[in-house]
Amino acid sequence: MQQTYQYGWLIFFIPLSVAILLGVGLLLFPTATKKFRRMWAFHSVLLLSIVMIFSMNLSIQQINSNYSYQYVWSWIITNDFSLEFGYLLDPLTSIMSMLITTVGIFVLIYSDNYMAHDQGYLIFFAYMSFFSTSMLGLVTSSNLIQIYIFWELVGMSSYLLIGFWSTRPLAANACQNAFVTNRVGDFGLLLGILGFYWITGSFEFQDLFEIFNDLIYNNEVNFLFVTLCAGLLFGGAVAKSAQFPLHVWLPDAMEGPTPISALIHAATMVAAGIFLVARLLPLFIVIPSIMNFISLIGIITVLLGATLALAQKDIKRGLAYSTMSQLGYIMLALGMGSYRSALFHLITHAYSKALLFLGSGSVIHSMEGIVGYSPYKSQNMILMGGLRKHVPITKNAFLLGTLSLCGIPPLACFWSKDEILNDTWLYSTIFAIIAWVTAGLTAFYMFRIYLLTFEGHLNVYFQNYSGKHKIPFYSISLWGRGVSKKINKNVRLLAMTDDKSYSFFSKRTYRIDDNGRNMTRPFITIPRFEKKKLGSYPYESDNNMLLPLLVLGLFTLFVGFIGIPFNQEGANVDILSKWLTPSINLLHKKLTNSTNWYEFIKDAIFSVSIGYLGIFIASFLYKSPYSSLLNLDLINSTLKGVPSGPFSEKMLNGIYCWSYNRAYIDSFYKRSLTGWTRALAELTHFFDRRVIDGITNGVGFLSFFIGEVLKYVGGGRISSYLFFYLSYVFFCFLIFFITFLTYT
Repeated sequence: MQQTYQYGWLIFFIPLSVAILLGVGLLLFPTATKKFRRMWAFHSVLLLSIVMIFSMNLSIQQINSNYSYQYVWSWIITNDFSLEFGYLLDPLTSIMSMLITTVGIFVLIYSDNYMAHDQGYLIFFAYMSFFSTSMLGLVTSSNLIQIYIFWELVGMSSYLLIGFWSTRPLAANACQNAFVTNRVGDFGLLLGILGFYWITGSFEFQDLFEIFNDLIYNNEVNFLFVTLCAGLLFGGAVAKSAQFPLHVWLPDAMEGPTPISALIHAATMVAAGIFLVARLLPLFIVIPSIMNFISLIGIITVLLGATLALAQKDIKRGLAYSTMSQLGYIMLALGMGSYRSALFHLITHAYSKALLFLGSGSVIHSMEGIVGYSPYKSQNMILMGGLRKHVPITKNAFLLGTLSLCGIPPLACFWSKDEILNDTWLYSTIFAIIAWVTAGLTAFYMFRIYLLTFEGHLNVYFQNYSGKHKIPFYSISLWGRGVSKKINKNVRLLAMTDDKSYSFFSKRTYRIDDNGRNMTRPFITIPRFEKKKLGSYPYESDNNMLLPLLVLGLFTLFVGFIGIPFNQEGANVDILSKWLTPSINLLHKKLTNSTNWYEFIKDAIFSVSIGYLGIFIASFLYKSPYSSLLNLDLINSTLKGVPSGPFSEKMLNGIYCWSYNRAYIDSFYKRSLTGWTRALAELTHFFDRRVIDGITNGVGFLSFFIGEVLKYVGGGRISSYLFFYLSYVFFCFLIFFITFLTYT
């Protein structure tokens, strides 16, 4: 076992070889490298599989022996300073490496088909390998300096991957938004690292925790300064994990390829902030104000992410806000000190959300083949519906991930989310109420996404279309403008605009044809084994896109069982608790190995009821005989308890505007931060171009002008030339002196 741990450096070194070889090949031998491009995808999957097997072996050893290992070597040694590099293999490292490698392998397999027709296929795999290396290096780091180095490499990798389609203006802006927003948190992280080094004199985790705890116990540090440094460290995690208020980059990052969304925004990059807080929890746990602050940020993010997901039309943006909300749950658990519950939910959510993102990519892949669909419309759920007959495997996989996030047993997220919800009652009643309400909202918006995408009657209507008459296509508005238009007496379709839907009750009707889409062809149902005609109907994805969905579906079904206690030697013990024993002992906390199944079932009934309530409301509103209409007449006639009149209209429109406009946070940042920064930059640019460059260019022009004038007045007398020359020099010095006095 000791010999196995000694090769832990291979975890982050092996994937790097693909990125290096691909980069060198594209630079020196581009033709040969592109000729064998499928070989590089195979090598990427193979090497990451080796890392996964190695990580799995380490995890099994840790579960059986509760053993951690650290290996360091000196890099810089002076009389006053020593810096060591190395790797740390403990339960947190093994959990993160397992998540990164397993999800990464399936994303790579998926990407081989998803990116097959992209010109940047090889560059994409080089970026993916470099990103995997950065994340694995981050989770195996043994000190804060090493973490910061890989932290920045992760940020650079995400910048390259989010902006992979940089020719799209939205993608270019998205990667810049992510880069700048994360720089805010990264600067705070750097200041926090330097602050704690000034306090303790060490970057190593073990020395840092021991020295700091002794200083706190003996009251030998300035508590205000310590709190400030801890808050700065937490700021880095806030930006990376898209917590309020630095969450604004996450929905825009959906402009990158869908495999990137599954890898970065489900199990890796956004989990880096969670990993940092979990790694430094022995530091934070002795500062109660920081723990309260972490839990406060977590509960705000939980509620904010859920409310912002309610009105999203882009399927990937809806899932992005769901990720933000679920990460808020994990951050809330860490702030409450529920270390085991937080990591449990990190595991279950990673696989469930990766399944959902890859499922959304399969849907987008199928919709892009339809004539008249642009890349942007292929992600609009309002233009989907009825896909269950065309993409049955994707539909079932997506439904599995949806039910898991809704907290329906026995799926993965049920076990972990239920623990967090129960822990909130012991921490704060207000936080508990918010967390439970958000659980119902999660079930509502997730089932809304599922119903809008796969259910409904709109596509059935087109399947019955005979092709003899061209019928204009109206989109279904569930949140936007529109009034019903009668078709075939009983079928009523709401219309909406794509971008300006601010009212439930407008009397105007908008046709998609007027907005640039001429979609009058029917969706044709083709037998499963009949040859597909690309561009005529939604179609199921290829096998190497469906295989990751099936395997991740199995993870979603069974990974939650690692947290279920089993009887061992007269005590109830679960695999996850045995796995995390060394880390929990470091927090000086005891594991609760006994489980009262009566209490568990009682709490589970309540939490599952909340989930089913959200599912019922979503099904009632978005799966009706009227093709999911949502207008004032339908609400007043069928939905009891909702008041009619101006109040209900303002209330519902207010909820919609809050969600659709991202709680106006982006507008606030644009006016208060971005606007002033841009104005200052323009003013500085004007000063540099007109004043600084103006003086330099003016002196040159003046010299040229005087020289030209003197050329025609020259009389051959040297004394006159000297007089004019000295006068010119004096004049230039006078201008420089006046300018210097003015600006000093």
